[in-house]
Amino acid sequence: MDKSTLSVSRLTQKYQATIPAPVRTALGLKAGDGLAFEIGDGGVRIRKAQPMDWEFARGVQATLGEWHSQADEDAYRDL
Repeated sequence: MDKSTLSVSRLTQKYQATIPAPVRTALGLKAGDGLAFEIGDGGVRIRKAQPMDWEFARGVQATLGEWHSQADEDAYRDL
């Protein structure tokens, strides 16, 4: 059986969270590193972002510009 460690963090009002030290160590994270969030199978997997993740994000960023307005912020703020 795998030995696992549970780490928790709390969201701020700006939806930010501190990544606990055991998680940073396990992922080899340093200040300024990016994170990739994979959503599926009833959960979310977090890993250190790789160059391909950044390329994908830049590729889809242009398609999301239509959602960047104050009306959108107001409409979707509570999601």
